Formats: sequence, C-alpha cells, structure tokens
Amino acid sequence: MRNNIVHIGAGELTYEIRAIVEIAEKLGQLGIKTNMENIGDPIAKGEKIPEWMKKIVADLAMKDCSYGYCATKGILETRKFLADLTNKRGKAQITPEDIIFFNGLGDAIQKVYGLLKREARVIGPSPTYSTHSSGEAAHAGQAPVSYRLDPSNNWYPDLDDLRLSVKYNPAICGLLIINPDNPTGAVYPERILVEMIKIAKEYDLFIICDEIYHNIIYNGESTKPISDLIGDVPAIAMKGISKELPWPGSRCGWIEVYNREKDPVFKRYIQSIFDSKMVEVCSTTLPQKAIPLIMTHPQYPVYLKERTSRYEKFSNIAYELLKGVPGIKVNRTNGAFYMSVAFEKGKLTSKQTLPIENKEVRALVEGLVSTPGTSLDKRFVYYLLASTGICVVPLSSFSTPELGFRITLLERNEQEFTKIFANIAANITEYLNS
Repeated sequence: MRNNIVHIGAGELTYEIRAIVEIAEKLGQLGIKTNMENIGDPIAKGEKIPEWMKKIVADLAMKDCSYGYCATKGILETRKFLADLTNKRGKAQITPEDIIFFNGLGDAIQKVYGLLKREARVIGPSPTYSTHSSGEAAHAGQAPVSYRLDPSNNWYPDLDDLRLSVKYNPAICGLLIINPDNPTGAVYPERILVEMIKIAKEYDLFIICDEIYHNIIYNGESTKPISDLIGDVPAIAMKGISKELPWPGSRCGWIEVYNREKDPVFKRYIQSIFDSKMVEVCSTTLPQKAIPLIMTHPQYPVYLKERTSRYEKFSNIAYELLKGVPGIKVNRTNGAFYMSVAFEKGKLTSKQTLPIENKEVRALVEGLVSTPGTSLDKRFVYYLLASTGICVVPLSSFSTPELGFRITLLERNEQEFTKIFANIAANITEYLNS
C-alpha cells in the first residue's frame, strides 16, 4: 500500500472464545464429535425461551412501529423504565438522558474504549473478558494494563496489586470491574466493591462496571450494583438482555452514566459517546420495546429463579467433580455461568499428551501444539478437544499469566453435564501424569 493503513492496535484484537471453533470444526470434519463449552450462548446450548416471553416479542413484531428508527439514545419510554429501576433503590439518581442504548454490549465496549484519548488507559482484571481487554488494548496500541484476580482467594481482586498498579502508572484514568465476573464466575462482596471505589476516588479515576450478569447470582452469594455504592465518583454501568432473558441475538445493551456533572472532562467524554451514536442514528428498536413488558411480567421473577437454581445445582456438580483433582485450583462458580480452572504453577509442560486414536486428528494437533508461541494451557485445550471432543477456552487468552481453561455451565442435560466434567477431571489427571 502507498501508506500503512493498519491501525496501531490491530494486533491486540483477539477473541480465542470463537477462534477455537475453527479448530473444533476441523476436528469435526475428521469425525470428532464435539461438546462446545466455549461460548456463553444459552440458546446454542438448548435454553428454551418461555412462551409468554415469545408472545410479547411476537405481538411487538406485528406492530409497524417496531420496524422504524428510534431516538438515538434509545426509546424514551424504555429509558424511563430503566432509570426508575435504578432510582427506586434510593442511591444513585439518574434520568433517561443518562442511559444510552447500543447494538449489544460489544458495541458499547468498543465505543467506551475507542473514544478515549489514546494515552488514557483503563485498568482491568486479569483474567478478563476478551472483548474488554482487546478493546482497551486496541485503542491504546499496547498490551492491556491489569490487576490480578487471585485463584487462591475465590478469584477476588488483589486490592494491593490494584492500588500499586494505579499509583505507579499515571496513564491509568479508569478502572474496569466485571461483577459477576466473566471468565471466573466470581461475585464480589460489597466490601470489595467499596474498596475499589475508594481507590478510584483517591486517584481521580472513573469506573466502568460490567453488570450484564447481575441477575444471575446463586449459592447464597450477594452483591450490589455499582449505582448503590458509587457516591460521587464518575462511572458507567454496562447492562443488557443477552444473558438474562436470554436474547443474545437481539444485540441490545445499554450504559447507565452516574455523576457526569461531577467532572467536566468526564462529561465531555460521555458527550462524545452520544455524538458517536448520533452518527449511527439508533440502536435496535424491537428488543428495546420488549424490555419493560418482559421485566414487569409476573412470570419474569419466576423464570429468573428457575434459571439461577439450575446454574447453582450445576455449579456444585462441577465443583465437586473437580475440587479433588491434584494440580489445579478450583473455585465454586457463584454468578454468571462460567467456571475458570487454573493449573498450579509448574504443573504443565511441553511434553504432556492425551491419547488420540485418529491418526489424522493426532497429526493436526501435533502440528498445532508445535506452533511457536503456543501457550501450555492452549496445548492442553487442543489435546482435550482432540481426545474427548470437549471444547473449552485456554485461560491465558483472557489476558492473564495464569494457565488453565474456562468452561461454561450451560449444558442443560444433567447426565451429559456430569459426564463432561467427570471426563475433564479424569483427563486432567491423565495429562498431568503423562
């Protein structure tokens, strides 16, 4: 090309959650039956949308207004409804003008990071959800900056590491919290959130809190939305319907902005996000219209309780099957529907294998693991996939030095779910001893 047209952050755009699918598809062509435990899509794993919810959507689909543009920030009635939900808690008070809809939270994440000044950094958890780490790193053209989540302490944030990282990196202007967490399934107690907000206030940071899984909490755990605790710190809460209803195909997420008037720079930054949405005209109309109707339906809390009860049961099945396996660190999942398993330091080597009967499959995997730069946990993931058909995601792909894997709790058949995790437990032992 006449000039270099590649963005400075192009190399930071990675998404192993879907990249592993290409390998699974190749193995499928060679006769390997796969269990896709990599992507957090409840629909793909057989989640059944209740008839009352489908009827709401179907009725809206029969109305002409569902097919038109809506206000740039989103449908006013829906934004009023969501603002009222926050305001009823009696803490942070917002108006409909503090809510902006996007084409899914992926769109919101790209806007929130992409419209920051390039030198401004947002520190996020490690491990962290790939869309956040890639979006932040791509905007800066550098590797993500992060604070440690501790696998030996329920995957809670290492607050000392966070404070020191912020203190000695003056480029950090924002703090990302994901609660409940993806990829670990951790739920942060109020005391931890309070300390993180104190750090943000002390160093004059704004907060981004991804709360997409906030209504999927179980095992007796509890937390609070950031709006209840934020005080006068500028913040953005990210929310959506892709996991909770669940309706990922709607591509419908939104942000709530707190304390925009407290800081003129933050106010101008939020205005730039709105201005960017103005260029796009609007976000998806039909799902926005459905939100108040679904969330006020008498069956909605019943539906949420049924889902969280099932995830609770399955999280405990998974934990019981894995907790006694030597060489790994396992925490019970208490929110969302993911579990992250970390290998103990030094347990993985470049010599370990699992038996693969199909010669073509074995040749493919051996070629993959011999690729320079292949992490030791990705090596395990490839062998697990080829040997058992179970597709998980290497933990190192979530911007962390921890080696392990992330798996979902989405399989609905209890017998099949138990079989999958028992198989994983057995193969971890075999792999580490090979």
